[in-house]
Amino acid sequence: MDDEDFATAVSPYAACTESPYTDAARARLAMAHEACDLADLARAAVPVGEHELLPDGTAGSPGSVLADAALVLRAAHRFFEAAAVTERLGGASWQVIGDVLGVDARTARARFAAAESCFREEISPDSDFDRDHEHRPDRDRDHELSEAGPWWRAYTLGNPLEAARDLDDWVLRHEDGDADLGPAPVSGGLATQSNKWSPLEGS
Repeated sequence: MDDEDFATAVSPYAACTESPYTDAARARLAMAHEACDLADLARAAVPVGEHELLPDGTAGSPGSVLADAALVLRAAHRFFEAAAVTERLGGASWQVIGDVLGVDARTARARFAAAESCFREEISPDSDFDRDHEHRPDRDRDHELSEAGPWWRAYTLGNPLEAARDLDDWVLRHEDGDADLGPAPVSGGLATQSNKWSPLEGS
């Protein structure tokens, strides 16, 4: 894959001006990917590895279970923030978010305003993220994406339609049979109007 193809595949901005989804729908899609990541990490912690416990009952690799749990906790925090951002772009005021969490609006805003601002910047067609990447050859692209979040966050923001269909497939593969989710359990519920900035930014 050449540099141009790579940028198109993983950049959050390569396709943002052609997104079929509203900003609120894109936030919900990002939240869905956070939930997917969290679920995969938590599920991986359920089986007991063959060499996880030694015959005497001690850990085969001390610290590894806690390290895995820390990954789940970080994923849970990302999911929590993504849920708040989704609420904001969907029209919720800071007062509503505070009421849900049992805190005042000022506290809610202090907790999540940075995450909301970051997401709005990421989906803005005027963002200079790609330009910064192209002019910083000393930085490894994969490393920098990992600092900003999982690689799929960039993929989701840059290729929302394809990402939504990937999540459709993920949900259907893990369907437990108790509910009829239909053929498009993720993409089918995302609004596809033209992108609009939420009027609640800063309120």
